[in-house]
Amino acid sequence: MKISDLIKMGLRNLSRRKARTALTVVGVVIGTISIVVMISIGIGMNTGFKSQVMELGSLSTITISKYAAIKDDKGNYIDTKEQIINEDLLNTVKQIEHVKTASPVLNAQLTLKIGNSVEGYAYCSVMDVDAMKEFGMPDVQYGEMPTEENPDVLIMGSEVPKNYFYSTKGNRYEPYQFEAGKDKILAYMEMYQYELKDPAKRAEFYLGTNIAILQQNSQYDYQCFMSLDTFKKWYMEAIDYIKPSDKKKAIKALKEYETIQLNVDNVKNVSKVEKKIKEMGYQTESLNSYLAPLEQTSNMMQMVLGGVGAVAMLVSAISIANTMIMSIYERTKEIGVMKVLGCCITDIKKLFLFEAGMIGLIGGIIGIILSYIASFCINKYGGPLFEALMKSTSVMYDNSVTTSFSIIPIWLPFLAAGFAIAVGVISGYYPAKRATKISAIEAMKTEG
Repeated sequence: MKISDLIKMGLRNLSRRKARTALTVVGVVIGTISIVVMISIGIGMNTGFKSQVMELGSLSTITISKYAAIKDDKGNYIDTKEQIINEDLLNTVKQIEHVKTASPVLNAQLTLKIGNSVEGYAYCSVMDVDAMKEFGMPDVQYGEMPTEENPDVLIMGSEVPKNYFYSTKGNRYEPYQFEAGKDKILAYMEMYQYELKDPAKRAEFYLGTNIAILQQNSQYDYQCFMSLDTFKKWYMEAIDYIKPSDKKKAIKALKEYETIQLNVDNVKNVSKVEKKIKEMGYQTESLNSYLAPLEQTSNMMQMVLGGVGAVAMLVSAISIANTMIMSIYERTKEIGVMKVLGCCITDIKKLFLFEAGMIGLIGGIIGIILSYIASFCINKYGGPLFEALMKSTSVMYDNSVTTSFSIIPIWLPFLAAGFAIAVGVISGYYPAKRATKISAIEAMKTEG
């Protein structure tokens, strides 16, 4: 029997009992929708978790802090450990395999003045200029990032200009909206831990309009940054204003860092680098420690949701098998005629398997189309429900982060269609085999 004849006969047989075929297809449609939508929700949740964590910073960044929290295997706090963070450690971690960039991170407190009537305060993080982008710092919306040629740039988070400046006119401090490009800043480095020679005199540094403002990002919105070269230059000038008894202490403090941050070449290598640093006796922190339990939760929920879809598909498989067995009873005489006319047993088996597979294919295609519609509706109208679910599993949920609750990747429809066809063929195998065992003589005696 030619393939074209097989296809024609199979389609004609399916159309002969339209109602039964349609109901069987509906079962496959429901099963396909269940699998695709349930898996897409699991993928959406996993992506949402990653988006939430990435808002806190780069997943490939590792931090070594001076005061590190010691935790047990379950993540519970045990104690705080003071670690020596200096240039020797920085050079050592730079040599570790997979470490792309490493930079010290220091803190600087600045008083900012605009004219005689506006003041602002900035608690700055200080790091190498080249490392800033590597650690996931967002692009600037105004100004330019520091360079080797122009390192003296104060970088502000997007919320700093409207929250950190105050007008000092009159008896009350009123919030002041900083205007980039117009307001000129005079900066003072505060060294509260040391005693000044003259409290009325401090080192001052003219920034003018040399300001960069970052694009909105929850991690950086309320922070300020400056380059390490600028900080060291300003720091050494500020030391001249403190008493000689504190100078040695201040110089020594410059050689010890609060934090070292390093960027790994691939997220997959973060755990390897952390392990090597811990073998050196240092505690580390990375966002992977937050992401891992969230991914475990997501994977578990994905398995549960996929299992629900699989049960629906199992029901449709039983429905296909039932339909094909009923078809054998109705077409017993037809099978006998085919055998008498010399039709191969394998062709009869192929015919029934083709019909079962077509039911799976048609149901799968319709199910995939409806899954996209269902996914669209979930993303548009299911926000409150899924936000509540995300909050219940993630303490760092931020509803300002845009995310899809149902994501259908390109491979999922093909997998679903293939699975639906496979379910149809497997469900139709027993009926097809049974059809080949029908005696031609007994079949010819059957009425109908």
